[in-house]
This record gives sequence, C-alpha cells and structure tokens, in this order.
Amino acid sequence: MPTYDYKCKACENVWEEFQSITAEPTKVCPKCKKKKAERVISGGGGLIFKGSGFYITDYRSDSYKKSADADKGSSSGGASKPEGKSESKPSKSE
Repeated sequence: MPTYDYKCKACENVWEEFQSITAEPTKVCPKCKKKKAERVISGGGGLIFKGSGFYITDYRSDSYKKSADADKGSSSGGASKPEGKSESKPSKSE
C-alpha cells in the first residue's frame, strides 16, 4: 500500500497517510478538523543503496579471472590449431 502526502488548505498542516490505492482521499485535516485537506503529488520514494556498493558483486574478482584463464589454458592441451596455418578446401576441377 502506498503512502500519500496531504496538505490542509486552512491551516497549512502537512501529513502522510498509508492508504490503499482504491481508498477515497482524506478530506478532513487531523489538526484543525476542517474539510480542506487535499492530496499532494509527492516526489515518490527514494532509492538508497546501502553497503560498500552493488558494483563490487557484479564483476568477477581478479583472482577468479586468473584461475579461470589458467584452467582454460590447461584444459585445451594441444588440441588447438597452430597459428598461421588454415584448413584448405579441396578445389573443384571441371
């Protein structure tokens, strides 16, 4: 359920109410009890990142990258093609 901001036109009192989206807007000010309250458009809730930073966990550490490269190099063995040589296609002769 969202929190709505209200302001009284009579006494300038400002308050928040936790209401359902389908609930009717409050009309009575809780301070002066007059029916001059209106819902105010708010800036919305802020987004707060807590901790040392979300980006630290989004990228792999250098030690992980080094061990992954070492595993990649040892697993390929001698199966890779020598550089400079390419496979040739058989030529068609008519």
